[in-house]
Amino acid sequence: MKQLQSSDLKRKLQNRHVQFIAFGGVIGTGLFLGTGSAIAVAGPAVILGYLFSGMIAFFIMRHLGEMDTEEPMAGSFSYFAYKYCGKFTGFLSGWNYWFLSILSIIAELTAAAAYVQYWFPTLATWKAALFFFIIINIINAVTVKAYGEIEFWFSIIKIVAISAMIITGAYVLVINPSLIDGATFKNLWMPPTVGKHIGDPTFSGFFPHGFLGFIAAIPMIIFAFDGLELVGITAAETANPQKTIPKAVNQVMSRVLIFYVGSLVILLSLYHWVNLGLTDSPFVMIFDRIGFKYAAWTLNFVILTAALSVYITCIYSNSRVLYALALQQNAPKIFMKTNKRGIPTAALMLSGILTVSVVPLNYFVPNWFEAFKIIVNFLFMYTIINWILITITHLKFKKQKNLENYKSIFPAPFYPYSNYITLVFIAFILIIVSIIPRFGMITQVMFMPVWVLLVYIGYKISKLSRNKKNKI
Repeated sequence: MKQLQSSDLKRKLQNRHVQFIAFGGVIGTGLFLGTGSAIAVAGPAVILGYLFSGMIAFFIMRHLGEMDTEEPMAGSFSYFAYKYCGKFTGFLSGWNYWFLSILSIIAELTAAAAYVQYWFPTLATWKAALFFFIIINIINAVTVKAYGEIEFWFSIIKIVAISAMIITGAYVLVINPSLIDGATFKNLWMPPTVGKHIGDPTFSGFFPHGFLGFIAAIPMIIFAFDGLELVGITAAETANPQKTIPKAVNQVMSRVLIFYVGSLVILLSLYHWVNLGLTDSPFVMIFDRIGFKYAAWTLNFVILTAALSVYITCIYSNSRVLYALALQQNAPKIFMKTNKRGIPTAALMLSGILTVSVVPLNYFVPNWFEAFKIIVNFLFMYTIINWILITITHLKFKKQKNLENYKSIFPAPFYPYSNYITLVFIAFILIIVSIIPRFGMITQVMFMPVWVLLVYIGYKISKLSRNKKNKI
């Protein structure tokens, strides 16, 4: 196990870095842009969707947090899957997350390019995507500490902006509702009092599209929570991980739920959900339509930095997972190489080369939202596989520790019930979205076993290649 335990990564990330890297990985396009389509299919019930999905995300974070606190190794869940569930599971976990982060990068860059069109509607999205691609990859090549600092300040911008929006919205709703026509908490269950559907009972109720509408929003909501596992990815570069990881896990999860649920309650009360567009950010749209142009302009800037923040985070995590795969001999040795600053440059370069595909994607698919939606649906598939692997690996991890009569520093709550609840939730969502054609997710769900088979073939080929080299 020597190759799994050795690492040339530098432990330079402090608690604030780890906390905001994970926070930055979650508070991005999934919240600022993805909520538009989620609200369109679920209405105000999207708030409940975030609460349920947030509970599952919390369980997964605690499962991963317990393992990372005990063994803060490069690759995090890939390392644990390799050690406790077998070589193929480690191979699958690492490469699945690697593809997941590549798609996340493409989604965030596409979104960032779309945000720029708020100011420059005639600017081609591929040009903006190319510009951000170049700038961010230069930043990631500097040092891990520089990356942590940049991500920290990007996250601060998001936190301040969302906090200001929640406080301002609460002031309007509770103290001075006359500032915005139709602003009331009743928008969460009553028909709209302004807009083109005034008084229409079709758009009333907390579940205006019923239970199936609520379920239809779950894939987009899960995409929004993708990124919480970044606490684990940073473990190998975290100073004093036994103290930092538990603190970061608890702080991140509580703040994420407050910001997600709090901001949505405020937004859907300020402006009735039926008047929101599908492809625009509800955050920007609301302030733009009610006449707060400067607030809308500022929020769009914040949302742009949010997308770039997640993009930076995905590039970071992608290169570290590939580095860990190389340590496990599940990727070419070249990806184990780091420079004097502890950055896996070869892994970083491959991530950059592949993600530059966002430029031709935006060039040939000018309707960015359609491309974005396709990417998100596949991101849902990869995220689900990732969550399943983390949950099962934690069960194996706990079984081994219990046999050793070892008590963890940061035990996951409600074990093993939290693991089983997570697996049942995932199974239920997969069954619903696969048997009902209206969700348009059948292809993605059917592709899941195909993807696992393809990875298994890749694993066998990799194994044969290693055996031949060892014989030589």
